[in-house]
Amino acid sequence: MLSHLITAASVFRGIVAALGAVMGYVAGWGFIVCAFFITFDVVARRFFGFSSKATTEITGYLLAFGIAWALAHTLTKRAHVRIDVLINRLPARIRFGMHLLSLVALAAFAGFLAKGAYDLVTESLLFGATDISVLRTPLAIPQGLWAFGIAMFFLLILAMLAENLLLVLAGRGLEAERNLHTRTYDEEAAEVLEAVGAPPPRPDGAR
Repeated sequence: MLSHLITAASVFRGIVAALGAVMGYVAGWGFIVCAFFITFDVVARRFFGFSSKATTEITGYLLAFGIAWALAHTLTKRAHVRIDVLINRLPARIRFGMHLLSLVALAAFAGFLAKGAYDLVTESLLFGATDISVLRTPLAIPQGLWAFGIAMFFLLILAMLAENLLLVLAGRGLEAERNLHTRTYDEEAAEVLEAVGAPPPRPDGAR
């Protein structure tokens, strides 16, 4: 029974993580567009004497939704900052529980953010709020994109919590720890080598 539940939870987590990966790449390209837009506006003002007059507004939206949209993919890659000096010294059974507890705490925080984001978007829709700018952007649009990113982050946390709780209950705590533990130096080094197109490091003694 547990094995079927674990499989279902893993599939669901994989679907959410895949969507989060797409959102993460969109967020990354959004930051690049933001940088080009700021650069263009600075050059245009300096050499051509004109400005878009909306740089601050648009780049602010891009940064806000980009950060929110990258949260889920960052969690999938275990790239969020964690202080693990103590947990690495604890017995395995306690470590498993602490990993799950960290997800519970993160879920509570993300749920609080998601509820606040939802309330903010509904309030903007109710009052038809717009930005005080040249574009008069309806605030529900950028706020909605931002809230969607936070909601996906919250959903992924719940999916990971369910999957890894089931793994621990099934006596497969080491698998749960591999899913949740911070990345090792070897994993980070392999990621850097992959990014630059270098071959991965060979095990000691390999030829």
